[in-house]
Amino acid sequence: MVTKQLSGLSDEADLRRADSLAREIFSDVANKWALLIIEALGERTLRFSELRNEVEGISHKMLTQNLRMLERNGLAERKVYPTVPPRVEYTLTGPGQALRATVDLICGWTHEYFGHIESARRRFDA
Repeated sequence: MVTKQLSGLSDEADLRRADSLAREIFSDVANKWALLIIEALGERTLRFSELRNEVEGISHKMLTQNLRMLERNGLAERKVYPTVPPRVEYTLTGPGQALRATVDLICGWTHEYFGHIESARRRFDA
């Protein structure tokens, strides 16, 4: 992994530093729920309940926490419509869509090496 600080960037952009903002951002987006939410939102704008159905197994609490984190980091937008009850929709921002390209690569890698990893786990666990 390339973690070297690029010239001209502050220490905040250095993933090797425990106190850097870059590491905090990396930690935020590099979790299974965030990756799955980004993948789901990359297809289209979704309501909370639709997202929960798309990301099987996620709890209400985890979906809420991850959506707030994505919004805080500027990767997703939340739009509230003044209806009764309120309708809330989520969509990826430009940076969120850019991150989705990386998430797609991770998904592709998972599919490509699934059989290899499955075999290695069987051998290891035997």
